[in-house]
Order: sequence, then structure tokens, then C-alpha cells
Amino acid sequence: MPPPLALSWKSLNRSLLARMGGAIAGIALLALIGMSVSALVAESTQGSGEAINRAGSLRMQAWQMAALSMATPAMANARHARRMEQALIDFEATLQHAAIRAMLPGAEDAPLMRAYRQVTAAWHERVRPYFSVGAQGLAMPAEDGARARLIEDIGAFVADINDLVQRMEETTEAKILVMRVVLIVALSLTLLVVLLTVWLIHTRLVQPLRALLALTARVGQGDLSARATHVGEDELGALGRAFNLMAEDLDKLYHDLESRVRQKTGELTRSNQALELLYHSIARLHGAPPGRDTYLALLRDIESVLGLGHGIICLGEPGGGSGQMVANTMREGDHNPCARAECGWCHGTGQTRFSIADDHHRHLTLPLADAESQYGVLILEVPMTRQLEPWQVQLLEALSRHIGVAIGAERRIQQSRRVALLEERAVIARELHDSLAQSLAYMRIQVSRLQTTLKQPEARAQADQILSELRAGMSSAYRQLRELLTTFRLKMEGQDLAGALSHTVDEFAERGSLSIELAIDLGGCMLTPNEEIHVLHVVREALSNVVNHAGASRAQVAIACAEDGMLEVRVEDDGRGIVKSADAHHYGMTIMQERARTLAGDIRYESPPHGGTRVTLTFRPASRRQSIAAPALSWSPQS
Repeated sequence: MPPPLALSWKSLNRSLLARMGGAIAGIALLALIGMSVSALVAESTQGSGEAINRAGSLRMQAWQMAALSMATPAMANARHARRMEQALIDFEATLQHAAIRAMLPGAEDAPLMRAYRQVTAAWHERVRPYFSVGAQGLAMPAEDGARARLIEDIGAFVADINDLVQRMEETTEAKILVMRVVLIVALSLTLLVVLLTVWLIHTRLVQPLRALLALTARVGQGDLSARATHVGEDELGALGRAFNLMAEDLDKLYHDLESRVRQKTGELTRSNQALELLYHSIARLHGAPPGRDTYLALLRDIESVLGLGHGIICLGEPGGGSGQMVANTMREGDHNPCARAECGWCHGTGQTRFSIADDHHRHLTLPLADAESQYGVLILEVPMTRQLEPWQVQLLEALSRHIGVAIGAERRIQQSRRVALLEERAVIARELHDSLAQSLAYMRIQVSRLQTTLKQPEARAQADQILSELRAGMSSAYRQLRELLTTFRLKMEGQDLAGALSHTVDEFAERGSLSIELAIDLGGCMLTPNEEIHVLHVVREALSNVVNHAGASRAQVAIACAEDGMLEVRVEDDGRGIVKSADAHHYGMTIMQERARTLAGDIRYESPPHGGTRVTLTFRPASRRQSIAAPALSWSPQS
């Protein structure tokens, strides 16, 4: 176990607070020592002045007694004796005074003690006998020789008293000198300790703190290489070590953050490139019908962004033996996997896969498919030294899906166009069959009747009637032909149903010189283009009947969507009403009924109480039929 001094020195060496506390304690101790010594000296010198004064008064008293002893016999009376006796008493009382005895040192060989003993001995042995008091009173020297010896002895005695006073003064001055020396030493030591404390504070506290503040400023400016040099055992040294550890941790954290930022920046850059590639690819694929130029631009973008080799888009039927290369970025002489006889593998799988092309390249094959079918493959050349990352494969799979969706959508659009063309042809054939074909068949019958009648000479009147009917049939057929041509040439490009109906109302109002009101409130009923065309044809056919047969002055066209999702199209006029015509060449109502059946709706012809004719078409649009069927599709036995 180390001694307490070693422990205290070790603690002082390790603790700045202990050092400063020790310095302050030293200053306080020195101040306490100085004050204590001053108090002791002041206490020891207390009464020295009185003692010196009383000792000095012994000289005067000695000479006073000598003067009293020199009195003449005539003067030596009782009163004089009492004065002499009192002087002796006072002298001895002064010599034995407490102040003088208190100032005497304890050591017997001290100069002051020897001087006092010498004065005391001289008084009792040499001077006091001169002033003896007997039965007759005070004995005084009467002879001149005795007086001379008295004066000589008093002078020597006074010299001894002077020596005593001098010794007392020297003793007092020595004490004062000791106090002065102690105070000077204490003050010097205090000043030294203060200077050492200031130096300690400056070197061990102020400078390290300034250095730490400067290092903190450097770290605040981004210099994480700053390190503290004061790493001793004291508190600031511990603070310096903690600062260095913090700076090292911050430096590691900063570099780690920089690495993460670079990583995240790279990931964001790749994500941005991927999103940009997806965006441009989708814009190209869905902005226009995909073709060779679109596929070439897409392949070049893939090669540029992902750094892959040449690409091929090969289309064909699933399970087919060969494919049709619609776009590629190969150079002349490059290997074409789409042209191989065994290209059945191109369409034999719906999964992404790698295959070996040669010693330096691999082929990445991705299916071009949507939810319904696979239309081909996207083949990309990948170097053997290149390893695709998962996000790159996911990006290529997403692109291949978009290409497949675009191809499927384009094919469905083409199929829809073919179906629409076939439906329109069927409508034209049906309308030609229901109108012109029957009119022509009627005229053919009339021509046969006319030929038979012309063979009879007396049937001229009947022939004229047949010719008249034939002429009327031809006029009706010609009018129907013009109406069919107008209907077939009808277009809705650049306008919606409301605009087309407004244009139709203005056309028939001008043609028939009548007022036609139009009111449209579709509400939540969204119509498909096919439904809009059928509604427009029904309205035109009804207005054609109003203009040609009703003899009306006012008409109204109203389209409204009911709360149950049914769409009602109503054409009403104030004409003569419904009249069954004997003319066999009017097929407008038949055509409207056919269009109503196409819309899965119903058409009614009514005569309102106030007169005229009301044609009402009601049907449920396809959008409302889907919204009604959607909840039923979402039902399951577990729900």
C-alpha cells in the first residue's frame, strides 16, 4: 500500500481541481501562518513598552534617591525620611513590576535575564545599603567620601539599568524583527504560490481550453482530422481524450454517411434511369401503334441505360417453329437466334431465362405477354463477364410486360376494328336489304306485271297505273338511297354526342322549316362510341319522319339518364300523329327497331293526348350494366 503522501501526489498529478485546490489551500495556509505569527508576536510584545518605560524610570528613581541621600543634616527630618522611604518602596515595586517580570525570558542564560539579575544584585548589594533605615530613622552618608562612592555606585547602577533597558529594547526589536521576517517570508511564499497558481491555470486550464475551442471550431467547419494534444491524467486531459474519441467517431460516421450517400445516390440514379427508361418506353409504346421504329428506339434505350449487348424483338405464335424478327440492333454478320430452325424454344416458355450464345455472350430471353397470351420474346445479349443485378432483371421484365401489353392492346384494337367493320357492314347490308332491296324487288314485280299487261291491247289504263306505281317506287328508293348515303357518311370526329345532336337538330330544323328544341342531361350515363352512333341514327330517323311525314311545326328532342341507370331518348312533335301508310316503301320504323335491339333496349311509338307523335327509346348503357354487375362478381360463399 503506497504511503498517503504518494497517494496525495498522485491525486494532485491526475486532478486539475486538486492542483488548484492545493494552490488555494497553500495560499490560505500561508496567510494563516502569517496572521498567526503576527498575533503571537503582537501578543508577546504586548506590555513591552510599559516594561521599558518602567525600567527606564528606575534610572530616574535611582538618581532621585541619590539626591535625597545628599540632603544636609538640617534637611534630614521626618518628612524627608518618609520621602526617602517611599522612594525606596517605589523603586523596589518598579523593579519587581509585573510588566518587567512578564518580559523576562524563561532561559536563565538569556542576556535580558542576566541584565535583570545584575540590576537586582547591584541594587541589593551595592545601592540599597546606602539607604538603610534604622531606629533613628534613615541613615544617609554624611561624609564626602561616602557620598562620592554613592554617586559612583549610583552611576554604575544606572549604567546597569541602561543595559537592562537596552536589553529589553533589543528583545522587543528582535520579536518585531521576527514578525517582520515571518510576514515577509509568508508574503513572498504567498506571492510565489499565487504566481504558480496563475501559471498552472494558464498552462493547465486556459491553454487547453483555448486549444479545445479552436479544435471545436475546426470540427464545426468540417475538419474532422483535428485531434487534441492535451491528453494527460487530469480532467482536461480526459476531456481531450473524449474529444479525440468523439472526433474519430464523427470521422467514421461521416465517411460512413458519405459511403451511404454515394450508395443511395447511385441507387437513386439507377432508379431515375430505370423510371426514365420506363417512362419513355411506355410513352413510345402507348403513344402510337408500336412498330419497328418504336421497337428500335426501345432496344437502343435498353442498351444505353443498362450497358447490354444487341437486342432482338421476335414475334410469333405460341408453340410455333419460327419467329418473325420485327426489330433488332445487330450488326451485319451477328448471330440471329430468331432465324434458327429450332426457334420453338423462343415461344415455348413464359419465364425469363438465360441461355449460352457463345464463349463470350449469353442470351437473356424475356417473354412478351399480357394477361391473355404470349406474343413473342425479347432477346438481349449479355457479356459473360457481366452479372445483371436483380433490379436490372426486374426492370427488363417490366419492360417486356409493357411491350406485351402494348402488342396485345394493338391487336385487340385491330380486332375491335375488324369486328366494328364487320358489324357496320352487317348494318349496311341489313338496311339495304330492308329498304332498297325490298323496293327493288317490288319494282321487279311491277315490271313483270307491266310486261304482262303490255301484251294485252285493252290494258292501257292498267299499264299507266303500274307505271305510276313503278315511278313512285323508284322515287322512294332514290330517297331512301340518299338517306342511307347521308347516314353512312355521318361522322362524329372532333365532337361529342351533344355537338352531333345539336348539328343534327339545326340541319332538320332548316330542312323542314320548323322549331326543334334540344335537351340533354346524360348525368351518370356514359355512352360508348357505338352507343352514341346508334342514338344519333335513331334521332335522325325520327326527325326524318317528322320532316317528311308528320307535317309538324314544332318538335322536341330530349335525352335524360334516370336514377336506375336507364337512358331515355324521346323525340316528340305536334304533327298529324301516327298514320298507317299504304306505301310499302317506308322502312324507318323497322330500322329504328333494329337499332333498339342492337342496344338491348326498347322503342315505343305513341300518340300523346294533345296530338302528334312520340318516339321513345330506352336502354341501359354498357357502363351502367358493368357497375350493376360488379357487386355480383365480388360475391363469394365466404362473404
